[in-house]
Amino acid sequence: MAELKKTLGAGTLIAVGAAGVIGSSFLYLSSEFFTEFGAGGVILGMIGATFLAACVALAISELTSAFPRAGGEFVYAFAAFNRPVGFLVGWTAIAIYVGIVAFYVTAAGFLLAQVIPSMETIPLYTIGGETVFLPVLALGVLLMLIMLGLNWFGAQLAFSAQLILFLVMVALGAVIVFVGFSHGTADNFFPAFKPEDQNILGALISSTKFILPALGFLTGFSIVAVMAEEAKITPKKVGSIVILAVVVAGAFYAIIFAATAWVIPWTKTAGLSAGTIDAFREAGFGPVAMVAFVIGVLGIVTTFLAVFSAVSRLLFSLSRAGMLPRFLSTVDSKYGVPRNALLFTAATGLAMGWIGPGGLTWFLNTGGVNLAFMWIFTVAAFYRLRRTHPHLDRPYRVRQMWMPALGGAAGVLLVVVSLIPGTPLSLGSIAEYIIVLAWPVLGFILYGLTKKPADPEDSLRELLGEYYGEFRPEAKVTLAGAGDDRPEELKHNDEQA
Repeated sequence: MAELKKTLGAGTLIAVGAAGVIGSSFLYLSSEFFTEFGAGGVILGMIGATFLAACVALAISELTSAFPRAGGEFVYAFAAFNRPVGFLVGWTAIAIYVGIVAFYVTAAGFLLAQVIPSMETIPLYTIGGETVFLPVLALGVLLMLIMLGLNWFGAQLAFSAQLILFLVMVALGAVIVFVGFSHGTADNFFPAFKPEDQNILGALISSTKFILPALGFLTGFSIVAVMAEEAKITPKKVGSIVILAVVVAGAFYAIIFAATAWVIPWTKTAGLSAGTIDAFREAGFGPVAMVAFVIGVLGIVTTFLAVFSAVSRLLFSLSRAGMLPRFLSTVDSKYGVPRNALLFTAATGLAMGWIGPGGLTWFLNTGGVNLAFMWIFTVAAFYRLRRTHPHLDRPYRVRQMWMPALGGAAGVLLVVVSLIPGTPLSLGSIAEYIIVLAWPVLGFILYGLTKKPADPEDSLRELLGEYYGEFRPEAKVTLAGAGDDRPEELKHNDEQA
């Protein structure tokens, strides 16, 4: 049975989750957000979104502690429902993360072009209204090779780098917060809402309206669950870190938004083009504006690294369960990483990345629908397993049973407002609706072409590994009372469980 090497400690897992969530676009979009929702609406909406994401994270935390296996939500859906549902959820997760990996092939170059104009020379082609330039594409290829190299020699190397970058990001964020609050004034922030929203109802509406777009900034915290098999800490601690990653990322966003609204009047920032960066430059703190820019660059790198790793582990997990070709679940004996899955991830990311941000925006825009879909099924898996497997050992156990349901309801709402035309979050083009429909169809075509095991239970046994005996206690009884001709490793795992 293919097993990944356990090398990740608590600090690296926090960096995987939190730094995998924190990107770069929030620094630029604060101008647009302040214009539409007001500073108060943005900050309170971000807090509300973090709470809803944490509700889903509670379900993932419990499930991760019960099944700390590579694959995250895919594993839970398979265990709770069946093989086809598990595949659908896993395939959806791949759609989310592959789109992000491909987008970052050119995103870093376009960001650096703001300080290095020569990046936007030697135009190659234009797709979706965005021209792709040779230096931008070359940088993307280099970054992809770096991601592959960091993962090639083990998860510990990749995420030690992630931890260092995350700590630098936090330190730079502290500089922004210190300068913003020490040199700004309360008069810049208050009143925190637009004139028409300066009442309880208006403030509530503007804050609530920002919750849904804010949820998009929290995509990726469940990467901790996807990487759980490689953790060298207890399952209970892994579960706790899923929650912590959401809280840390949400707090980082909210505090940076607050510092941006404090340093100069937020109404003035609303009229600028580059959000936090322009706000501090306008306030006379050019070096701090550059610090904000560097945070954006680091956000791209850390998110790129996290989602690259997540895609490879999802491919590995689906392959291990017999739902994708078996070569993807081959594990390097020395470094304990799925090298074939890593190569496939890099090749797919580069193949899609050449499209550029203009075309890949379609994939990113459908990511919100896919994320909400995953939330719904994960919360459903949480409640179903509580009912069907009450005996299951859950080192991290949710006490407030209503909270995951609240997160699931947010997922349903997000799906509805995204798919119904005419809402503020509706998909923006026919192409995006086609992608939403075509991706699962493509997945089930591949699923149908993949050879199925003679006994479907074999897939689950492979997927859960040593936790299969806990999930199927009757299997241990059967094995104890009859001859067992399975490999010694499988028998040993069941005995441990």
